[in-house]
Amino acid sequence: MINFNLFVLPFFLGLIYVVIAIGKHWYRWIKALPAIDKVKLMSGIRHPGQVLSALKEIFLEALIHRRMWKRNPLLGYMHMSFALGWFLLIVLGNIESRFYSGVHLNAPYYPIFLKFFIHDKLVLFFEIYSVPGFFRFLMDFLLLFVLSGLVLAIIKRQKSKWFGMKRTTDLQLTDIVSLTTLWMIFPMRLLAESFTAGYYGSGGGFLTQPLGNFLVWLMPFSDAFVAYTLWWGYSLVLGIFFITLPFSRYMHIPTEVLLIFFRHFGIQPKKWYSSFSDVEVQACSRCGVCIDVCQLNEAGIHDSQAVYFIRGVRDKYVPEEISRKCLVCGRCQESCPVGINADSLRLIKRRELVSGQPSDFSYLVPEKGVTPVQGSARAQGGSLTQDVPEVVYFAGCMSHLTPTIIRAMKGIMNQAGISYIHLDENRSVCCGRPLMIAGKDSQAHDLIEYNKKLIRLTRAKLLVTSFPICYRVFREEYNLPIRIQHHTQFILDLVKTGKIPLQGYFKKVAYHDPCDLGRGSRVYEAPRELISKIADLVPVTQEGNNAMCCGGSLGIFEASQQQRNTMTSGALDMLLQGRPDAIVTACPLCKKTFEKQSPVDVKDIAELVYEALPRAAYYSVSDQSHPAVSYAGELISE
Repeated sequence: MINFNLFVLPFFLGLIYVVIAIGKHWYRWIKALPAIDKVKLMSGIRHPGQVLSALKEIFLEALIHRRMWKRNPLLGYMHMSFALGWFLLIVLGNIESRFYSGVHLNAPYYPIFLKFFIHDKLVLFFEIYSVPGFFRFLMDFLLLFVLSGLVLAIIKRQKSKWFGMKRTTDLQLTDIVSLTTLWMIFPMRLLAESFTAGYYGSGGGFLTQPLGNFLVWLMPFSDAFVAYTLWWGYSLVLGIFFITLPFSRYMHIPTEVLLIFFRHFGIQPKKWYSSFSDVEVQACSRCGVCIDVCQLNEAGIHDSQAVYFIRGVRDKYVPEEISRKCLVCGRCQESCPVGINADSLRLIKRRELVSGQPSDFSYLVPEKGVTPVQGSARAQGGSLTQDVPEVVYFAGCMSHLTPTIIRAMKGIMNQAGISYIHLDENRSVCCGRPLMIAGKDSQAHDLIEYNKKLIRLTRAKLLVTSFPICYRVFREEYNLPIRIQHHTQFILDLVKTGKIPLQGYFKKVAYHDPCDLGRGSRVYEAPRELISKIADLVPVTQEGNNAMCCGGSLGIFEASQQQRNTMTSGALDMLLQGRPDAIVTACPLCKKTFEKQSPVDVKDIAELVYEALPRAAYYSVSDQSHPAVSYAGELISE
């Protein structure tokens, strides 16, 4: 007997279309991978451990939605019920259809519309120990599971705050069509299966059979045509959903799977828009989780959040203003359940905007002006010896605008007897990251090469910087053969090895994680461990990877000073909730930004440590003739 009916065509044709469309996308993305990434892909496929690791993440994130659960249980359950429930309906439906057909291969539509073709004897709820009864109970249970998620999804559109979201994403036309048909799929299935079971008096489970009996009783003049019409409706909404899926937010469903495999096989984002970038863009579900965490909301900016920027990239239309209106603080990608690197995509678009702009920093590197360092001065009992410096200190541009941090660092190193070169003392050159944040990587390259030459000439084994932006770019872009530390890590090592004594103790302080030190470089514990040795650390509600940006970010180019001040005020309000006596940060830009509005003292962690040194350790480090200091000026002749 051939199980076929014309009503299955909308579903079947839609299924064929979506499989071809997804296949074409996957083929195009994989084909466009660079040769090295193709090697990684093939190597990963042949490595069972990597494949299993990827499959585990697919289960936990694409089906269970673990990150959504951590954000809000209602949100997690809603997403899981749709994803896991539908997946299990497909898997168990195929197993059930094989039981009834007795063959291992059925037409793709047969498991989906099985209850139309099969009307065997009614199995009561307490008879689920039989094979047909078990499947009917389980399939009805899974259908109820999905429908419970649908109810929550409908409620969420009106009561998003219950789900931990103040705002939800604005939808495009294709999203609205896909969303509507998706929401109709499972109610149509419930009605079709129930009415069929009620009409024939058999074939339903604990949910569909009683509902079907009630529907038939409610409409005593109904006949098989009503059931047939409902099956047509079920098939149509499935078909329309499949056809619109590649053009809507729901393309993330198959794309996220490929993205997870890419990541587990070692394929990474590139400097320019690549196949990997396109996969990330298509993997965005536009769930809207990133909207609330964006501090641009506080400044009245509601069109540049990551979800809208990524949507613009997908639609191949991103206004320049949108690309430049972002703090590049990383809060959105920390909250993203898919882990999309929105900052990386934003910088790619900025690079495209400035591509071709000339630059000339050749004047920074005179051919005959750079000479190797012969040694730096070390203070030893008042006498000087020539030696290779232990540390090359790069304060960074913003530290020069907050000179008390430099003073504190010099005092700390003097107390510890550390020989050092202050590389950017007289001839300050930017590390290059601000240019990179603006998308000007090629222009930054010349600055990087210049600084690399100076750093290597010092022959020091350790580079210490006070500016998190410099710390991040030194680690990620410079490829230096020496150790690199932010001054919080460096000072903590000095304390642990007993090179500096700490005698002062402060009252309550709140610590603010700078964006590039925290989310950007994952340095969270060193600052807190250091502060805890000299002060009572007050916990704040948003810290660590959820820390707020100070509002003074160098990454945003399309915000007024008033808008920046509003964002700063919001971050300060959060930091002051525990009524600290001072705010401590580890970034000169954050310090300078907060100082303008804070009602309490704002200190850099280096200043806090410097003030905790014995009074006799306070050196006058403003005088450039101090014997423990050597300068970058020694490296370059006039």
